[in-house]
Amino acid sequence: MELSEDGLVAAIRTVLSGETSGVIVGLGDDAAVVEPGTGSSVLTTDLLVDGVHFERGSTSARDLGAKAIAVNVSDIAAMGASPRYALASLALPSDIEAAWVVELYGGMRAACDEYALALVGGDLSRAERLVISVMVLGEVSRGHAVTREGARAGDAIVVTGSLGAAAAGLALSRAPAPVLLAALSAGWARELLDALARPAARVGEGVTLAQCGATAMMDLSDGVAKDLSRLCIASGVGARVRLADVPIPEAVRAAAAALAVDPLDLAISGGEDYELLATIAPTEVDGARERLRDRFGLALTRVGDIVEGQGLVAVDAHGAESTMEPKGWDHFAG
Repeated sequence: MELSEDGLVAAIRTVLSGETSGVIVGLGDDAAVVEPGTGSSVLTTDLLVDGVHFERGSTSARDLGAKAIAVNVSDIAAMGASPRYALASLALPSDIEAAWVVELYGGMRAACDEYALALVGGDLSRAERLVISVMVLGEVSRGHAVTREGARAGDAIVVTGSLGAAAAGLALSRAPAPVLLAALSAGWARELLDALARPAARVGEGVTLAQCGATAMMDLSDGVAKDLSRLCIASGVGARVRLADVPIPEAVRAAAAALAVDPLDLAISGGEDYELLATIAPTEVDGARERLRDRFGLALTRVGDIVEGQGLVAVDAHGAESTMEPKGWDHFAG
């Protein structure tokens, strides 16, 4: 690396410089000093590990920095909260140059600006593998955090946006070169690769769903089947999912055809969409849908219902029922 640790920290401070509301002492001291808000604090942390969550050779430093922030902000959004402050720590192998690290922080800075978030500190260390650890502190009005535990029988199950794009992008990135080149020539591949590289955290959307009475909510990082199962277990309920209603974009269907896979598998079990999964009273769905469309230009789709009991049931277009296995990303699955 071209710079010493102190030199690298100075370069990072330059990238992150600027006045930020509520920050008394920012990056560069032993610890940050911030002014807490009047609501409840919401904290989350996430790791991105080279070879597990991303492949450095096929990911730009700027995209990776933005994604490291967004996936944490997404957890804050899933509580109906707003992000305020972040810490970012890096474990860096010896072959990474200082310019790459500065570009990574440029991506972090861009994402922080997008989400009105202040990056106020962190740490740097040597390691054999690149690891990015981010912690985000958010804020929500007292008593208004939306958890996974509030779903009730009779609630509607809704998702924001569409599903499967990131999983399709990952599959395309790993496909043989002729398949990827053909997909890029067709014009739909870039949408999927961008969904994988630069996910969006639905902060305003999460606040809006909370205001509309969402009873439970989480972000879709590991796929509908896995994450809805977790929500149902936390709430002590079951769910029925109408497969024909799962919102799958045309680009995902095109990728599935090119890769000879089921587009529904990409949408249900692929993960990394970072859309919001929520439960809400059926009478509130139309109002929430209109508010998300008018404020953010984003679709809200009802995909099923919460029921008494336990487990997930999939209902196909013909009304046939089957057990929906909680398949999805699991770090520790065999």
